[in-house]
Amino acid sequence: MPSLAAVSKIDFPYKTSQQTVKTFAEDVFAASFPDRRLLPVFDNTEIETRNLCEPLDYYLQLHTFEEQNREFIRLALEYSVQAIETCAASAGIPADKITDMVLISTTGLATPSLDALIINRMKLNPHINRIPVFGLGCGGGTSGFAKACTLAKANPEAVVLLVTVELCSLTFLRGDYTKSNFIGSSLFADGVAACLIVGDQQENAADKKIKFVAAESRLYYDSLNIMGWDFTDNGFKVLFSPGIPALIAGNVRNDVTSFLEKYGLDLPAIKNFIFHPGGKKVLAAYREALGAGDDFLDTSHEVMKEYGNMSSCTVLYVLERFMQGYEKGYGLMMAMGPGFSSEMVLLEMN
Repeated sequence: MPSLAAVSKIDFPYKTSQQTVKTFAEDVFAASFPDRRLLPVFDNTEIETRNLCEPLDYYLQLHTFEEQNREFIRLALEYSVQAIETCAASAGIPADKITDMVLISTTGLATPSLDALIINRMKLNPHINRIPVFGLGCGGGTSGFAKACTLAKANPEAVVLLVTVELCSLTFLRGDYTKSNFIGSSLFADGVAACLIVGDQQENAADKKIKFVAAESRLYYDSLNIMGWDFTDNGFKVLFSPGIPALIAGNVRNDVTSFLEKYGLDLPAIKNFIFHPGGKKVLAAYREALGAGDDFLDTSHEVMKEYGNMSSCTVLYVLERFMQGYEKGYGLMMAMGPGFSSEMVLLEMN
């Protein structure tokens, strides 16, 4: 079975307290929401700090889509290389041994794709099998992990690099005073994470205790408008529905239990829940639907509290924290994203 060799994440130098961001938003949106009726949303998120790739002053300025996308490419490349170097060192695998790369992002555009830029910058093996994936949003980390494991399963000698890059703050539209932009400013943050996944004939990985068992995806019909982007002349405009928690609460238990039953397992068999924390209400919906104990999502909540919602990267930040200590047994990685869709990965954690 493919194994997880290492995970790394980026803590940006401009990590900022939620209260500071709240004051910033109050100033920016003052003309549109003079009665301050929406400000409590910042406190209700239960987020304490936000992982931001730029100082707050950057977001006070008006930027064209071209300017913001160029900044995305610059920072995404810089921090992806940093995350990859850290991950390779942790795994004890030279970066030039990487055979495949899966690159996940939904917050910026690049052609040649970002994975090609990374290979050029790091002078990696030019024969790397590249799979750049755009548009999976919050579900991308789990989906990317599944795709990387599938590649490693097909080639027992594979060293598969998964990189997730989401600079959500660079999509902030300074001149957009809508409620959706305001809500987005209370929740989303920036993240970059890297994983190395190896085939079962790779002997030198630092940690092969977490093994891939299976994965499953589900797309919910007639839910295309629940979450995504509206692409405008000015850039990426966030779209998300207040109905997301209800959709999760109504489906996630059946999704999880039917997935586990295929492998002779049930919910009590899962000892580690590696869930993407989409927000306070999303975590509450998971708790309501699964009822797996009061503390089974504590790690997801901690990551959300310390970083904010970093879209596809967030679940890998949760996974990185589990690498520091977990209960032996099975683990379930799960995230939901645009489509509306769910992504699940079953892990054996020894």
